Amino acid sequence: MRVVDHPDARAFILHWGEMGTQWGVNRSVSQVHALLYLSEDPLTAEAIVEALGLARSNVSTALKELQGYRIVRRVHVEGDRRDHFVAEADLWDMLMRIVEERKRREIDPTIALLGELAERLKDDKAAPPHLRERIGRMHEFLGTLGGWYDQVRTLPKPTLVALMKLGGKIARVVAPLGKGKKAKD
Repeated sequence: MRVVDHPDARAFILHWGEMGTQWGVNRSVSQVHALLYLSEDPLTAEAIVEALGLARSNVSTALKELQGYRIVRRVHVEGDRRDHFVAEADLWDMLMRIVEERKRREIDPTIALLGELAERLKDDKAAPPHLRERIGRMHEFLGTLGGWYDQVRTLPKPTLVALMKLGGKIARVVAPLGKGKKAKD
């Protein structure tokens, strides 16, 4: 039985496709990822086309995008000259790669632009003060967020897991450090 033939696998693949669209990812890309994630064995592009009923061009585009995120890779199967594909099965590695790529594509260029705007606005006497202040605050906020991510991504996986499991309890440790300070943003 192919994994895609199981109704729960099919439900997951369809849901992953819908969820992907909510995050700005093409439905086909998300469905290809879901299928590869659930598959025990590497799959060819042709097998993906057949399993999902997608156009070959959509599968090809999806595989390129997923490889760009480094959450799917091409592998070779002995005795078969075709390319096969597998998804990253480690959820933490998958999450960190997705976040890293989204940061590189979306956040970093925004931080760079906000930095340029803040620099220009500093000397622009015609600019309304609130514009200067808000652009500056947004630049500082996203810069802080980006810096936090750069620090967190270097933590060992067990430390990340422990931090996630602590959840809101971490506030008991951090709250005394920030006593008396109110967050501006």
